[in-house]
Amino acid sequence: MDRQFIAQLNDYRITTAEILYWMPDHKHILQSFLWQDLDLAPKFPQLSKFLDFWANNLDGRVHRVRVASAQLIKPAEFGYASGLYHLN
Repeated sequence: MDRQFIAQLNDYRITTAEILYWMPDHKHILQSFLWQDLDLAPKFPQLSKFLDFWANNLDGRVHRVRVASAQLIKPAEFGYASGLYHLN
Protein backbone atom coordinates (compact mmCIF):
# COMPACT_ATOMS: atom_id res chain seq x y z
CA MET A 1 0.00 0.00 0.00
CA ASP A 2 0.96 3.62 -0.45
CA ARG A 3 2.90 5.14 2.46
CA GLN A 4 0.76 8.30 2.46
CA PHE A 5 -2.49 6.32 2.56
CA ILE A 6 -1.28 4.32 5.56
CA ALA A 7 -0.22 7.55 7.30
CA GLN A 8 -3.72 8.98 6.78
CA LEU A 9 -5.24 5.89 8.37
CA ASN A 10 -2.95 6.54 11.37
CA ASP A 11 -4.44 10.03 11.99
CA TYR A 12 -2.02 12.04 9.86
CA ARG A 13 -3.71 15.03 8.24
CA ILE A 14 -2.88 17.19 5.28
CA THR A 15 -1.34 20.29 6.83
CA THR A 16 -0.69 23.58 5.09
CA ALA A 17 1.36 26.37 6.64
CA GLU A 18 1.68 29.89 5.28
CA ILE A 19 5.00 31.27 6.46
CA LEU A 20 5.50 35.03 6.24
CA TYR A 21 9.14 36.00 6.54
CA TRP A 22 11.28 39.09 6.16
CA MET A 23 13.40 38.99 3.00
CA PRO A 24 17.11 38.83 3.91
CA ASP A 25 18.20 41.43 1.33
CA HIS A 26 15.23 43.78 1.83
CA LYS A 27 14.46 43.76 5.55
CA HIS A 28 11.28 45.84 5.15
CA ILE A 29 9.57 43.43 2.68
CA LEU A 30 7.54 40.38 3.71
CA GLN A 31 7.59 37.27 1.50
CA SER A 32 5.13 34.37 1.65
CA PHE A 33 6.07 30.68 1.54
CA LEU A 34 3.60 27.77 1.53
CA TRP A 35 4.56 24.45 3.10
CA GLN A 36 2.37 21.35 2.81
CA ASP A 37 2.80 17.79 4.09
CA LEU A 38 1.08 15.08 6.09
CA ASP A 39 1.42 15.83 9.82
CA LEU A 40 -0.07 14.94 13.20
CA ALA A 41 -2.32 17.57 14.78
CA PRO A 42 -2.15 19.36 17.22
CA LYS A 43 1.63 19.14 17.84
CA PHE A 44 2.65 19.11 14.14
CA PRO A 45 6.08 17.44 14.50
CA GLN A 46 6.91 17.66 10.76
CA LEU A 47 6.13 21.38 10.63
CA SER A 48 8.13 21.99 13.82
CA LYS A 49 11.08 20.12 12.30
CA PHE A 50 10.84 22.26 9.15
CA LEU A 51 10.64 25.51 11.14
CA ASP A 52 13.69 24.45 13.19
CA PHE A 53 15.55 23.81 9.92
CA TRP A 54 14.43 27.26 8.70
CA ALA A 55 15.66 29.00 11.86
CA ASN A 56 19.04 27.23 11.78
CA ASN A 57 19.84 27.32 8.05
CA LEU A 58 17.99 30.15 6.31
CA ASP A 59 18.50 33.90 6.56
CA GLY A 60 14.88 35.08 6.31
CA ARG A 61 13.50 35.75 9.81
CA VAL A 62 9.98 34.31 10.27
CA HIS A 63 7.29 36.91 10.96
CA ARG A 64 4.15 34.73 11.19
CA VAL A 65 3.02 31.15 10.58
CA ARG A 66 -0.62 30.27 9.89
CA VAL A 67 -1.55 26.59 9.96
CA ALA A 68 -4.56 24.79 8.46
CA SER A 69 -5.15 21.07 8.84
CA ALA A 70 -7.84 18.72 7.53
CA GLN A 71 -8.48 14.99 7.72
CA LEU A 72 -8.72 13.41 4.29
CA ILE A 73 -10.05 10.06 5.47
CA LYS A 74 -12.90 10.33 7.95
CA PRO A 75 -16.36 8.90 8.58
CA ALA A 76 -19.06 10.03 6.18
CA GLU A 77 -21.29 12.86 7.34
CA PHE A 78 -24.91 13.04 6.29
CA GLY A 79 -27.24 15.99 6.64
CA TYR A 80 -30.94 16.32 5.95
CA ALA A 81 -32.27 18.87 3.50
CA SER A 82 -34.13 21.77 5.05
CA GLY A 83 -36.89 21.87 2.46
CA LEU A 84 -39.02 19.94 -0.01
CA TYR A 85 -38.04 20.31 -3.63
CA HIS A 86 -40.15 19.38 -6.65
CA LEU A 87 -38.42 18.43 -9.88
CA ASN A 88 -40.33 18.70 -13.14
